Amino acid sequence: MTDIKQLKRLSIRDYLSRRGIRPARENTRCGFYLSPLRAEHTPSFKVDYALNLWHDFGTGQGGSIIDLVMGLENCDKSQAIRSLGSDETKPIASVIPVPVAPPVPALRILADTPLCHPALVGYLQSRGIDPETASAFCREVRYTVGEKTYFAIGFPNDAGGWELRSEYFKGGSSPKHITTIDNRSDTVIAFEGFMDFLSYLTLKKPESLRIDVAVLNSVVNLPKAMPFLQQHRTVHTFFDNDDAGRRATTQLQQLAPAVEVVDQSFFRDYKDVNEYLQARQKKQQWPQSQPIRKAPKPGLKLRR
Repeated sequence: MTDIKQLKRLSIRDYLSRRGIRPARENTRCGFYLSPLRAEHTPSFKVDYALNLWHDFGTGQGGSIIDLVMGLENCDKSQAIRSLGSDETKPIASVIPVPVAPPVPALRILADTPLCHPALVGYLQSRGIDPETASAFCREVRYTVGEKTYFAIGFPNDAGGWELRSEYFKGGSSPKHITTIDNRSDTVIAFEGFMDFLSYLTLKKPESLRIDVAVLNSVVNLPKAMPFLQQHRTVHTFFDNDDAGRRATTQLQQLAPAVEVVDQSFFRDYKDVNEYLQARQKKQQWPQSQPIRKAPKPGLKLRR
């Protein structure tokens, strides 16, 4: 099988399953996996079963089964096509029939209000984030997908879109863009996502934010952030401790040679700032061991 259109109809779900890669959670329309392209602890690799497409929210990459094979096997497109079509008798994946399903309804924002819903506050607390800190930068956003209405923590970007998070949802609304906070400082702190930004604030507990901030909302948005980042003398990066995060730091250093790029690695043993925050809070909650007092020998009195 060498027809590209036919190859793209090979089921991504089945392809991953035959390689022992199964979703952490799924429904009839899609599944969320731990990304097979990088190390992570929270499933952010989505496979749309109906459209037979994948999207890695951690890197912003996605596409067809051919794009996936290119990433998994570190090869070019022609090699991926040969890999998929090399043996027609090999049960690589089942072919998705056409038509498959109606398109997934678009996400539409209804309203945003102050962040106060107990479920969202509880979600922030479960991630170790101070809700009061979050409420200064986030809103409670209600949105629809099809005929159903949902709500989530919303973090606005510079183009009018939203990054949305809840215990059950990780996504966003169009347009996708970066988020910047300009305090006229010559120093800027840069993060991949807003949960790490809020984690940083929870850790540092500043009375006021005096330095500038850039939240990429995905490492693929780094080029969009370059005009803002290059206005600064120093950029402190808090990107994820994975290949995508390290590549972003290297790319930033290459694109802005006149800027001092400081790779903040205090969370080197953890995936990201939020994971470091949660681990630190757990350690602080452990009870301190009390010194063992030996019983006095018979006939001796304790000194008072």
